[in-house]
Amino acid sequence: MKNLFLAAAAGTVLAACANTSSTDTVEEDVTAEVTETVEAVEEVVEEAMADAAPELCVGMGPQTPRDISNVAGLNTVTFPTAPPASSMNLCNIHTHTNAEHKGPGFSIFVDASDNGGYACNATADLTDAELMPAEGAYQGVVPGQTIEVHWVHTTCDATPGEGLGACVPETCTDPLLRVEAQTFLVVNDPNALDFTEMASVVDEKGGFYQAGMIPSDTGTPVSFRGSTTGPSYMQAVCSPAQVTWNVRPQCAKLDINSLHKWAEDGNVFNETKSHGVRQLVTAPELLSPIE
Repeated sequence: MKNLFLAAAAGTVLAACANTSSTDTVEEDVTAEVTETVEAVEEVVEEAMADAAPELCVGMGPQTPRDISNVAGLNTVTFPTAPPASSMNLCNIHTHTNAEHKGPGFSIFVDASDNGGYACNATADLTDAELMPAEGAYQGVVPGQTIEVHWVHTTCDATPGEGLGACVPETCTDPLLRVEAQTFLVVNDPNALDFTEMASVVDEKGGFYQAGMIPSDTGTPVSFRGSTTGPSYMQAVCSPAQVTWNVRPQCAKLDINSLHKWAEDGNVFNETKSHGVRQLVTAPELLSPIE
């Protein structure tokens, strides 16, 4: 866009120069005309570039997803950190294809679409057997792709259910939310991790609804303040939700057949398809500092 305006300016300047004569008066007039034309075009270019750049929603709190290897952030909006997941109710589980966050173990950029995000670093090393197609009930992901799983927890007296609405029932005021996140490389291998085990709900474990299992051997989780995610948000359209995040830095392999079984058997979250991604938030003004 800027080059188009500058090209137009150049054309105007050349036309003015073509009309010059040997008299000092004409040269002065042409110089003044050229100067005015250039200044006018520069102003148009600046306005066009400003209009083309979407404004950041800096009035909101810190946003997610982010590069968890980068601790920098300039967003000063703060809120109480949610308690540990073991002291909260599991209220929702869902997946995104690919990873919404970028991390040490999932740093391969896929693309900037709603189905983009990041892939696990070991994707290129998968065997033909691991990549064998596997049809089933869970849609939106195939062997060889990456998913990011979100175990959402709430301080509300809530039961696990469909969507994030299950985490903030109308009877609950000032809820605190926490997301435990793990990225998986999906493979066709019964020896890989079983999602039905991880996505099962343990009723009233220690007085709270809990997940059957969340991996504990994929590195020390990175904790920070952020928001909800999903493709409806971007750096110009922010999520108003306040969420404490705990994102594990390495991938683990997950059996695609266990995802299909989770969907086939039915689950309290009514999840049968992996969701799209929110593109990485990179503006420091929208990120909280990682302590």
